[in-house]
Amino acid sequence: MIIGSGPAGLTAAIYAARGFLNPLLITGNELGGQIATTTDVDNFPGFPNGVTGPELYDQMQKQAERFGTRTVFDEVVAVDLLHHPFKIRTTSDEFETKALIIATGASPRKLGVPGENEFLGRGVSYCATCDGFFFRNKEVMVVGGGDSALQEGLFLTKFANRVRIIHRRESLRAGPSLQERMKKNEKMQVVWNSAIREIQGNGAVQTVKLEDTRTGAQSETPVSGVFVYIGHEPNTGLFKDQLAMDHEGYLIADARLHTSIPGVFAAGEVHDKVFRQAIASAGYGCMASMEAEKFLAELEHNGYPDANRQP
Repeated sequence: MIIGSGPAGLTAAIYAARGFLNPLLITGNELGGQIATTTDVDNFPGFPNGVTGPELYDQMQKQAERFGTRTVFDEVVAVDLLHHPFKIRTTSDEFETKALIIATGASPRKLGVPGENEFLGRGVSYCATCDGFFFRNKEVMVVGGGDSALQEGLFLTKFANRVRIIHRRESLRAGPSLQERMKKNEKMQVVWNSAIREIQGNGAVQTVKLEDTRTGAQSETPVSGVFVYIGHEPNTGLFKDQLAMDHEGYLIADARLHTSIPGVFAAGEVHDKVFRQAIASAGYGCMASMEAEKFLAELEHNGYPDANRQP
Protein backbone atom coordinates (compact mmCIF):
# COMPACT_ATOMS: atom_id res chain seq x y z
CA MET A 1 0.00 0.00 0.00
CA ILE A 2 0.99 3.58 -0.65
CA ILE A 3 -0.40 6.56 1.26
CA GLY A 4 -0.17 9.82 -0.68
CA SER A 5 -0.68 10.89 -4.29
CA GLY A 6 2.13 13.38 -4.88
CA PRO A 7 5.20 12.67 -7.05
CA ALA A 8 6.64 10.35 -4.38
CA GLY A 9 3.50 8.25 -3.99
CA LEU A 10 2.71 8.07 -7.70
CA THR A 11 6.28 7.15 -8.67
CA ALA A 12 6.27 4.46 -5.99
CA ALA A 13 3.02 3.18 -7.47
CA ILE A 14 4.47 3.09 -10.99
CA TYR A 15 7.46 1.03 -9.87
CA ALA A 16 5.40 -1.22 -7.62
CA ALA A 17 2.89 -1.94 -10.38
CA ARG A 18 5.61 -2.70 -12.90
CA GLY A 19 7.11 -5.05 -10.31
CA PHE A 20 3.78 -6.90 -9.96
CA LEU A 21 3.41 -5.92 -6.30
CA ASN A 22 -0.34 -5.29 -6.67
CA PRO A 23 -0.15 -1.73 -5.25
CA LEU A 24 -3.11 0.07 -3.72
CA LEU A 25 -2.70 3.85 -3.48
CA ILE A 26 -4.82 5.93 -1.12
CA THR A 27 -4.83 9.51 -2.36
CA GLY A 28 -5.67 11.56 0.71
CA ASN A 29 -7.68 14.77 0.51
CA GLU A 30 -5.08 16.72 -1.49
CA LEU A 31 -4.91 14.96 -4.83
CA GLY A 32 -1.44 15.27 -6.29
CA GLY A 33 0.04 16.86 -3.19
CA GLN A 34 1.66 20.28 -3.36
CA ILE A 35 2.69 19.89 -7.01
CA ALA A 36 -0.97 19.90 -8.05
CA THR A 37 -1.29 23.49 -6.80
CA THR A 38 1.71 24.72 -8.80
CA THR A 39 1.18 26.59 -12.04
CA ASP A 40 4.33 26.18 -14.12
CA VAL A 41 6.77 23.34 -13.49
CA ASP A 42 9.85 24.03 -15.61
CA ASN A 43 12.42 21.81 -13.89
CA PHE A 44 10.85 18.36 -14.11
CA PRO A 45 12.86 16.31 -16.67
CA GLY A 46 11.07 15.30 -19.85
CA PHE A 47 9.06 18.50 -20.29
CA PRO A 48 11.23 20.92 -22.29
CA ASN A 49 8.36 23.41 -22.59
CA GLY A 50 7.27 23.02 -18.97
CA VAL A 51 4.10 21.49 -17.56
CA THR A 52 1.49 22.61 -15.05
CA GLY A 53 1.28 20.88 -11.69
CA PRO A 54 -2.21 19.45 -12.30
CA GLU A 55 -1.12 18.12 -15.72
CA LEU A 56 1.91 16.43 -14.19
CA TYR A 57 -0.23 14.81 -11.51
CA ASP A 58 -2.77 13.64 -14.09
CA GLN A 59 -0.12 12.07 -16.31
CA MET A 60 1.64 10.34 -13.42
CA GLN A 61 -1.64 8.94 -12.12
CA LYS A 62 -2.58 7.61 -15.55
CA GLN A 63 0.86 6.03 -15.89
CA ALA A 64 0.54 4.31 -12.51
CA GLU A 65 -2.95 2.99 -13.33
CA ARG A 66 -1.81 1.84 -16.77
CA PHE A 67 0.43 -0.72 -15.06
CA GLY A 68 -2.25 -1.86 -12.64
CA THR A 69 -2.20 0.47 -9.64
CA ARG A 70 -5.54 0.57 -7.85
CA THR A 71 -6.42 4.07 -6.67
CA VAL A 72 -8.69 4.76 -3.71
CA PHE A 73 -9.88 8.35 -3.35
CA ASP A 74 -10.10 8.39 0.42
CA GLU A 75 -8.29 9.58 3.54
CA VAL A 76 -6.43 7.40 6.03
CA VAL A 77 -7.64 8.07 9.57
CA ALA A 78 -5.78 5.40 11.59
CA VAL A 79 -2.95 2.88 11.24
CA ASP A 80 -1.63 -0.04 13.25
CA LEU A 81 2.02 -0.57 12.37
CA LEU A 82 2.91 -2.50 15.52
CA HIS A 83 1.54 -5.75 14.13
CA HIS A 84 2.17 -7.44 10.82
CA PRO A 85 0.43 -7.36 8.41
CA PHE A 86 -0.16 -3.65 8.96
CA LYS A 87 -3.72 -2.38 9.31
CA ILE A 88 -4.86 0.78 7.54
CA ARG A 89 -8.25 2.37 8.20
CA THR A 90 -9.78 5.04 5.96
CA THR A 91 -12.98 7.01 6.37
CA SER A 92 -14.90 4.25 4.60
CA ASP A 93 -12.90 1.01 4.66
CA GLU A 94 -10.18 -1.08 6.29
CA PHE A 95 -7.16 -2.71 4.66
CA GLU A 96 -4.22 -4.94 5.50
CA THR A 97 -0.86 -4.75 3.78
CA LYS A 98 2.44 -6.57 4.01
CA ALA A 99 4.46 -3.47 3.08
CA LEU A 100 3.66 0.22 3.36
CA ILE A 101 5.12 3.29 1.65
CA ILE A 102 4.33 6.56 3.40
CA ALA A 103 4.29 9.53 1.03
CA THR A 104 2.01 11.90 2.93
CA GLY A 105 4.24 14.94 2.37
CA ALA A 106 4.07 18.16 4.35
CA SER A 107 1.54 20.98 4.80
CA PRO A 108 2.04 24.75 4.83
CA ARG A 109 3.03 26.29 8.15
CA LYS A 110 0.70 28.99 9.49
CA LEU A 111 1.59 32.44 10.76
CA GLY A 112 -0.30 31.93 14.01
CA VAL A 113 -1.54 35.52 14.22
CA PRO A 114 -5.01 36.90 15.06
CA GLY A 115 -7.32 36.89 12.06
CA GLU A 116 -5.48 34.16 10.13
CA ASN A 117 -8.02 31.43 10.77
CA GLU A 118 -10.96 33.83 10.81
CA PHE A 119 -10.24 35.05 7.28
CA LEU A 120 -9.15 31.74 5.77
CA GLY A 121 -10.85 31.60 2.38
CA ARG A 122 -11.82 35.25 2.71
CA GLY A 123 -8.48 36.79 1.91
CA VAL A 124 -6.05 34.44 3.66
CA SER A 125 -4.69 31.66 1.44
CA TYR A 126 -1.85 29.17 1.19
CA CYS A 127 -2.39 28.51 -2.52
CA ALA A 128 -2.00 31.27 -5.10
CA THR A 129 -2.89 28.85 -7.87
CA CYS A 130 -6.21 28.11 -6.21
CA ASP A 131 -7.19 31.64 -5.21
CA GLY A 132 -5.22 34.14 -7.28
CA PHE A 133 -8.08 34.61 -9.73
CA PHE A 134 -10.19 36.20 -6.98
CA PHE A 135 -7.71 39.05 -6.49
CA ARG A 136 -7.90 40.69 -9.88
CA ASN A 137 -6.98 44.38 -9.74
CA LYS A 138 -6.34 44.19 -5.98
CA GLU A 139 -3.33 44.46 -3.73
CA VAL A 140 -1.98 41.35 -2.00
CA MET A 141 0.86 40.36 0.31
CA VAL A 142 3.00 37.23 0.18
CA VAL A 143 4.73 36.24 3.41
CA GLY A 144 8.07 34.50 3.08
CA GLY A 145 11.45 34.74 1.41
CA GLY A 146 12.08 31.38 -0.23
CA ASP A 147 11.49 29.99 -3.71
CA SER A 148 7.81 29.25 -3.06
CA ALA A 149 7.10 32.79 -1.90
CA LEU A 150 8.63 34.35 -5.00
CA GLN A 151 7.15 31.79 -7.40
CA GLU A 152 3.66 32.36 -6.06
CA GLY A 153 4.21 36.10 -5.89
CA LEU A 154 5.17 36.17 -9.57
CA PHE A 155 2.09 34.13 -10.39
CA LEU A 156 -0.12 36.56 -8.48
CA THR A 157 1.08 39.46 -10.64
CA LYS A 158 -1.10 37.98 -13.38
CA PHE A 159 -4.10 39.15 -11.38
CA ALA A 160 -3.17 41.65 -8.67
CA ASN A 161 -2.23 45.29 -9.18
CA ARG A 162 0.57 45.02 -6.65
CA VAL A 163 2.24 42.16 -4.79
CA ARG A 164 4.24 42.93 -1.67
CA ILE A 165 6.69 40.33 -0.38
CA ILE A 166 6.75 40.56 3.43
CA HIS A 167 10.07 39.31 4.77
CA ARG A 168 11.34 39.48 8.34
CA ARG A 169 14.99 39.83 7.28
CA GLU A 170 16.91 41.98 4.82
CA SER A 171 17.88 39.25 2.36
CA LEU A 172 15.88 36.54 0.61
CA ARG A 173 16.55 32.80 0.55
CA ALA A 174 15.07 32.37 -2.93
CA GLY A 175 17.29 31.40 -5.87
CA PRO A 176 19.07 34.11 -7.88
CA SER A 177 16.96 33.59 -11.02
CA LEU A 178 13.71 34.08 -9.10
CA GLN A 179 15.05 37.19 -7.40
CA GLU A 180 16.05 38.61 -10.76
CA ARG A 181 12.58 37.95 -12.17
CA MET A 182 11.04 39.64 -9.16
CA LYS A 183 13.24 42.74 -9.57
CA LYS A 184 12.20 43.06 -13.19
CA ASN A 185 8.49 42.82 -12.39
CA GLU A 186 7.08 46.29 -11.80
CA LYS A 187 4.17 44.92 -9.79
CA MET A 188 6.39 43.39 -7.11
CA GLN A 189 7.90 45.06 -4.05
CA VAL A 190 9.75 43.69 -1.02
CA VAL A 191 8.95 45.00 2.44
CA TRP A 192 12.13 44.22 4.36
CA ASN A 193 12.48 43.51 8.09
CA SER A 194 8.74 43.20 8.59
CA ALA A 195 6.33 40.67 10.05
CA ILE A 196 2.55 40.44 10.06
CA ARG A 197 1.17 40.62 13.60
CA GLU A 198 -2.55 40.73 12.87
CA ILE A 199 -4.92 40.35 9.93
CA GLN A 200 -7.99 42.56 10.10
CA GLY A 201 -11.20 43.06 8.17
CA ASN A 202 -14.96 42.99 8.12
CA GLY A 203 -16.13 39.80 6.44
CA ALA A 204 -12.94 39.74 4.35
CA VAL A 205 -9.34 40.90 4.73
CA GLN A 206 -9.00 44.68 4.60
CA THR A 207 -5.81 45.55 6.46
CA VAL A 208 -2.81 43.93 8.13
CA LYS A 209 -0.81 45.13 11.10
CA LEU A 210 2.91 45.08 10.26
CA GLU A 211 5.75 45.22 12.77
CA ASP A 212 9.29 46.35 12.03
CA THR A 213 11.44 43.45 13.28
CA ARG A 214 14.28 45.85 14.16
CA THR A 215 12.46 48.63 15.99
CA GLY A 216 9.15 47.06 16.98
CA ALA A 217 7.23 49.92 15.39
CA GLN A 218 3.80 48.91 14.07
CA SER A 219 1.69 50.18 11.19
CA GLU A 220 -1.49 49.23 9.35
CA THR A 221 -1.51 48.64 5.60
CA PRO A 222 -4.58 48.20 3.38
CA VAL A 223 -4.56 44.87 1.51
CA SER A 224 -7.11 42.43 0.10
CA GLY A 225 -5.20 39.16 0.27
CA VAL A 226 -2.49 37.49 2.38
CA PHE A 227 -0.69 34.46 0.92
CA VAL A 228 1.50 32.56 3.38
CA TYR A 229 4.67 30.67 2.39
CA ILE A 230 6.83 30.26 5.52
CA GLY A 231 7.63 26.57 5.51
CA HIS A 232 5.87 23.30 6.08
CA GLU A 233 4.82 20.82 8.73
CA PRO A 234 5.23 17.10 7.96
CA ASN A 235 1.96 15.16 7.73
CA THR A 236 2.98 12.51 10.22
CA GLY A 237 0.36 12.74 12.96
CA LEU A 238 -1.04 9.34 11.99
CA PHE A 239 2.25 7.66 12.86
CA LYS A 240 2.97 9.27 16.22
CA ASP A 241 4.15 6.78 18.86
CA GLN A 242 4.59 4.13 16.17
CA LEU A 243 7.42 5.40 13.94
CA ALA A 244 10.59 7.21 14.92
CA MET A 245 10.54 10.94 14.12
CA ASP A 246 12.89 13.87 14.59
CA HIS A 247 12.14 16.89 16.77
CA GLU A 248 10.19 18.54 13.93
CA GLY A 249 8.00 15.50 13.32
CA TYR A 250 9.65 14.30 10.12
CA LEU A 251 9.94 10.53 9.73
CA ILE A 252 13.43 9.18 10.34
CA ALA A 253 14.55 6.94 7.49
CA ASP A 254 17.90 5.42 6.62
CA ALA A 255 19.68 5.82 3.28
CA ARG A 256 17.42 3.14 1.77
CA LEU A 257 14.27 4.80 3.15
CA HIS A 258 13.57 2.15 5.80
CA THR A 259 11.76 3.60 8.81
CA SER A 260 12.04 2.26 12.35
CA ILE A 261 9.59 -0.56 11.55
CA PRO A 262 10.57 -3.24 9.01
CA GLY A 263 8.33 -3.13 5.96
CA VAL A 264 7.41 0.55 6.36
CA PHE A 265 9.17 3.00 4.04
CA ALA A 266 9.18 6.79 3.77
CA ALA A 267 9.24 8.72 0.50
CA GLY A 268 9.25 12.45 -0.25
CA GLU A 269 8.74 15.46 1.97
CA VAL A 270 7.41 13.34 4.81
CA HIS A 271 11.11 12.78 5.59
CA ASP A 272 12.94 15.13 3.19
CA LYS A 273 13.14 18.65 4.62
CA VAL A 274 16.17 19.67 2.58
CA PHE A 275 15.46 19.40 -1.15
CA ARG A 276 11.65 19.73 -1.35
CA GLN A 277 11.54 19.26 -5.12
CA ALA A 278 9.11 17.20 -7.17
CA ILE A 279 11.91 15.35 -8.95
CA ALA A 280 13.60 14.53 -5.62
CA SER A 281 10.32 13.20 -4.23
CA ALA A 282 9.81 11.11 -7.35
CA GLY A 283 13.29 9.66 -6.87
CA TYR A 284 12.50 8.78 -3.28
CA GLY A 285 9.29 7.10 -4.45
CA CYS A 286 11.29 4.95 -6.84
CA MET A 287 13.78 3.99 -4.12
CA ALA A 288 11.08 3.17 -1.58
CA SER A 289 9.27 0.94 -4.04
CA MET A 290 12.41 -0.95 -4.95
CA GLU A 291 13.15 -1.50 -1.27
CA ALA A 292 9.57 -2.64 -0.66
CA GLU A 293 9.98 -5.23 -3.43
CA LYS A 294 13.14 -6.56 -1.74
CA PHE A 295 11.40 -6.65 1.63
CA LEU A 296 8.45 -8.63 0.22
CA ALA A 297 10.78 -11.09 -1.49
CA GLU A 298 12.61 -11.71 1.79
CA LEU A 299 9.29 -11.94 3.63
CA GLU A 300 8.15 -14.71 1.31
CA HIS A 301 11.24 -16.79 2.08
CA ASN A 302 12.13 -15.88 5.65
CA GLY A 303 8.98 -14.53 7.29
CA TYR A 304 8.57 -11.17 9.01
CA PRO A 305 11.90 -10.16 10.58
CA ASP A 306 10.29 -9.00 13.83
CA ALA A 307 7.57 -11.65 14.09
CA ASN A 308 8.11 -12.18 17.82
CA ARG A 309 8.20 -8.50 18.76
CA GLN A 310 5.67 -7.32 21.31
CA PRO A 311 4.14 -3.87 20.71
